[in-house]
Amino acid sequence: MPTDVIPLLEKQQPRQPKPPWLKVRFPAGDRYQRIKSLLRRNDLNTVCEEAHCPNIGECFNNGTATFMILGDTCTRACGFCAVTTGRPAADLDQLEPHRLAQTVQRLGLDYVVITSVNRDDQPDGGAQIFAGCIRAIHHNDADCRVEVLIPDLMGNWDALATIIDARPFVLNHNIETVARLYNLVRPKARYERSLELLRRAKEIDPTMLTKSGLMVGLGETENEVFDVMTDLRASGVDILTIGQYLRPSAKHLPVERYYPPGDFAPFVERGRRLGFRHVEAGPLVRSSYHAHKQAGISEAVSP
Repeated sequence: MPTDVIPLLEKQQPRQPKPPWLKVRFPAGDRYQRIKSLLRRNDLNTVCEEAHCPNIGECFNNGTATFMILGDTCTRACGFCAVTTGRPAADLDQLEPHRLAQTVQRLGLDYVVITSVNRDDQPDGGAQIFAGCIRAIHHNDADCRVEVLIPDLMGNWDALATIIDARPFVLNHNIETVARLYNLVRPKARYERSLELLRRAKEIDPTMLTKSGLMVGLGETENEVFDVMTDLRASGVDILTIGQYLRPSAKHLPVERYYPPGDFAPFVERGRRLGFRHVEAGPLVRSSYHAHKQAGISEAVSP
């Protein structure tokens, strides 16, 4: 990790109380418990749980979840992310696509979001498992639409083609933050590499929807956010999500600013002018929140 990042991570700041617009109900309910139980029985992970998503109660109770494949241990240590960092098991779980497809079928979902930890230890970054999950879901239900939220694959464009060849409905890769803050927020990633991935994805399949997302509240300026939006649109991105960064723990980067709901309106307006198909922006917006609506699907099917 760059040495200039360490002092920022070690800031001994008191935890700022969250403003009222960021407070959500504690997750509960029969449907919430049912989905959690089904995930545990099938040895599946969700980014909803691993990343401490504030919308987990709403999404689980609506019968939606973002499945996280390739294990629960990430090979990177991004300054904003709550997912466990370390050395994952060397062997990938080849039966994971089958278990995931069975769970999707049992839940009766017609729109599914799949993401993963970073697996830089794998030559293809886990692309074959991504592709296997998409194909297994389509085998059970050819009409089920699959959105994948993928890592940057360390610039392995053959691995990217492997995922796209499996025909996801939406390919999402989050840019996460502005270019100036990359060494702080995503020290093992590269801003230009993420843009290139999105551009190449659209070139491989121009009919496939592409999507990206970023967080605000890490010290960026409004103009820097506008610059990212311009870069993403120039890379062919169709759908954009912008949400408030929430600090998972005292070990993670501090929140530099809480954006009130009204402060997201300029991003939506700028996105409209740039020509995005859809911009979802607000304090609690996350990449997979209302994903089916962002992609033009009327509603998700609940179990």
